[in-house]
Amino acid sequence: MAWKSLDDMELTGKVVLTRVDINVPVADDGTVTDSTRIDRIAPTVADILAKGGKPVLLAHFGRPKGKIVPEMSLAPLVPALEATFDAPVKFADDCVGEAAASAIAALGAGEVLLLENTRFHPEEEKNDDAFAAALAANGDIYCNDAFSAAHRAHGSTEGLARKLPSCAGRLMQAELEALENALGAPTRPVAAVVGGAKVSTKLDLLGNLVEKVDMLIIGGGMANTFLAAQGTPIGKSLAELDMADTAREIMEKAASANCQVVLPVDVVVAREFAAGAANETVPCDACPEDAMILDAGPATVAALGDLFGSAKTVIWNGPLGAFEIEPFNAATNAAAQIVAERTSAGAMTSVAGGGDTVAALNGAGAAESFTYISTAGGAFLEWMEGKTLPGVAALSA
Repeated sequence: MAWKSLDDMELTGKVVLTRVDINVPVADDGTVTDSTRIDRIAPTVADILAKGGKPVLLAHFGRPKGKIVPEMSLAPLVPALEATFDAPVKFADDCVGEAAASAIAALGAGEVLLLENTRFHPEEEKNDDAFAAALAANGDIYCNDAFSAAHRAHGSTEGLARKLPSCAGRLMQAELEALENALGAPTRPVAAVVGGAKVSTKLDLLGNLVEKVDMLIIGGGMANTFLAAQGTPIGKSLAELDMADTAREIMEKAASANCQVVLPVDVVVAREFAAGAANETVPCDACPEDAMILDAGPATVAALGDLFGSAKTVIWNGPLGAFEIEPFNAATNAAAQIVAERTSAGAMTSVAGGGDTVAALNGAGAAESFTYISTAGGAFLEWMEGKTLPGVAALSA
């Protein structure tokens, strides 16, 4: 897919309407409690300023549903943005019209402007053409740095890209390059780790991956469903027994595509779901009737280590067990460390993201060693499912 980056644009003196995702957690006193998303757009803002452009940030916050909700104003984020960008950040109380135009006209060199929540306008989520034109009227160039919102065809993510010369910001560029390296044109063999509670929420993902990867490693509650589909007793474990036929279909599809489906060979079981609960490790087909499977066992981790030893690319989405509570985070932690070590050694490319994945890999102390960690959530999953993301497609239109 062809798209331009900031390197392809002449920005001197240009107003660069920059779509970002700064939908960050904020405490009751207005303090940003996790600035990760702000930190990750800083390179884009810095590059626009360095090239003589004027960064004007477009963003949403919360779900105001097309109405002005004071509690969802972006204004409280200005101090956090200034601290991260090390530059003055101005604020306009609307993203279109006179308020935006006046603030942009008054913007000085080296300054950044934040426009008010785009979702205060109902036309934003409707991708209204007139609204996109009103946004475009205040800028010269459009830069999309919000991959996490790229799966939404909204005015500021898709419509605006069709009104102005457009490019990807540094975060968007990094996401697209990482995903292309992982799924588009990967170095093989490719292993995908897919965990989580429910098969039903990841049908499209599994269906797409079995045709694109060489090894599909299934963990978490999803693995229980696949084990049960093969007639393996799983006791009182979390599973979707009504998805047994679907699980078998996925395995058949994988076999036809020469994709190896990897399930646990041993499991950690307990009678209660609680931190420090009494537990034991048993073969995958020996779960007691009164117990539940809460993690993969050490033999499974050893087998995964062998698989990772041959893999050149790993895509990771979801934990292998109930990673939120000890000791049922052991398999996720151990397997993640193996991938991290091989990545650090230059032996593989590793890309992870979606849902609980970032938290699990951070908990394992492995995240920093992965090649790329996506915080995009839904957009990351839809890309892995093989779906076209409107915000990305518009950049190459």
